[in-house]
Amino acid sequence: MHYGIFSDIHSNLEALEAVIQAFKKEDIDFFICGGDIVGYAANPSECLERLRGLTDIAVAGNHDFGCVGLFDIESFNPVAKEAMLWTRSRLSDSQKAYLASLKLVYEDQNLILVHGSLFEPEKFQYLVSEDLAKKSFGFSAKQLCFIGHSHIAGAFIQDKSGNIYSTKSNFIDIQQGKKYIVNVGSVGQPRDLNPGACFCVYDTVKQYISIKRVDYDIKKAQRKIIEAGLPEFLAVRLSQGI
Repeated sequence: MHYGIFSDIHSNLEALEAVIQAFKKEDIDFFICGGDIVGYAANPSECLERLRGLTDIAVAGNHDFGCVGLFDIESFNPVAKEAMLWTRSRLSDSQKAYLASLKLVYEDQNLILVHGSLFEPEKFQYLVSEDLAKKSFGFSAKQLCFIGHSHIAGAFIQDKSGNIYSTKSNFIDIQQGKKYIVNVGSVGQPRDLNPGACFCVYDTVKQYISIKRVDYDIKKAQRKIIEAGLPEFLAVRLSQGI
């Protein structure tokens, strides 16, 4: 089975469409989304509908819940808050109801998916250190956990002795006795100095995880952000991968 796993679309329709096209080359059986469908860019409604046409499985991100009053946007930085208020005004009642219905954690026979971390998932913690990874590993009964939120692709690996280390490798060979927390990066706003839209393929038969990138029409996405009256920085950062 091939999973297509992706996260942090952030209303970037051009990036989402490019990722969907790239997935067509991967023989995907099952799509799952790690949250933050909306926020930042100019096409929240269109991205929501495109996602809902692709998969029934998505978990909530802080921007998704922030859009419907289930997470306090006063914790957002000023640019993110401004974009969130704009996004709220662009969604229909049914789209907001969909965001409000999202669960914080998804689990099946092969994996767990959460936006931030498995400990206190409702607080959307950034899993960016080995100490925090260790804490999250303690909440996982599965070998594989997939996350998003930081917009930086990579993985934490726990070996048989409980030692934890990180990797930025784009290819992970899954080994028995080890556990993995894999950040699938961001479709719509990568922050690892690579502006290409990021996504992940997990092969349950060959037991590997591959993190991939695809180019998209960044200039078009930037132009939409500016024309919508959203903060200019949200356009500028797309071409810089920050």
